Amino acid sequence: GVDFFWTVRHIWQPMLFLTLALLAIFYVIDHKLMGEKGETDLPDPTPCVDVTGAQSRLGFDGRVNFVLLGVVVVLVLISGIWRTPVGFEIAGTHVGLPGLVRDVGLIVVALLSLKLTPARVYQANDFGWGPMQEVAKLFAGIFLTIIPVIAMLKAGVDGPFGAVVRAVTNGDGTPNPAMYFWATGVLSSFLDNAPTYLVFFNTAGGDPVHLMTDMALTLAAISAGAVFMGANTYIGNAPNLMVKAIAEDRGVKMPGFFGYMIWSVCILVPLLVLMTLIWFK
Repeated sequence: GVDFFWTVRHIWQPMLFLTLALLAIFYVIDHKLMGEKGETDLPDPTPCVDVTGAQSRLGFDGRVNFVLLGVVVVLVLISGIWRTPVGFEIAGTHVGLPGLVRDVGLIVVALLSLKLTPARVYQANDFGWGPMQEVAKLFAGIFLTIIPVIAMLKAGVDGPFGAVVRAVTNGDGTPNPAMYFWATGVLSSFLDNAPTYLVFFNTAGGDPVHLMTDMALTLAAISAGAVFMGANTYIGNAPNLMVKAIAEDRGVKMPGFFGYMIWSVCILVPLLVLMTLIWFK
């Protein structure tokens, strides 16, 4: 029931702050590491050669994928804006028509990309199915094992996570946006962000009209926590693991689970604390 663009309007400032801060930090780290590497270790600055072997200026092969990416965006937007009670029962689960159209459309887009993109482009990019298979297996296991955890979280104040749910409310019964931000975020770091968002959305009352107006700060805190803290761990978001898998497939050494968390705690968490003080206090 939340307006699709409500989130954009209410958390674009913290999003911009976090993005620019991380870009600046990454630039400093990369600049320092490149300085230590030395000029003799830098790549040979020969002119770019495209996959056909011809010398080329900046350009793209497989340009049709830009169009297909646009279709992906449209499909996701439609699934968020389109409201209809029509749905289907699939394996005992109700699937809404917008979600079904989106998912079928995404499969079609993926197949079109495989068909329309020249094979030489995949070869030039060292494309392989290994990383995707690895992430698919890992997340299948993750989603299966978080089912009881989500159920315990949904039990609210009477469940095992009752202390967490109670912590987001002040003594006078008013919501605490900072605690909503961190409670949603910490759990989203280890669980899937969508069900975690829904749990705290319902904890805050579950009335979209009331949350978008009188409790706008609380809903913004829940939204920000659900998405900004997924990068705290490898399992917080599928792209985290995908980047790790692709890098390791190319022979790049990557930190382990807790090694990654050391980096995220040192770099990301201080920015999230600052964000709390500026927007969600």
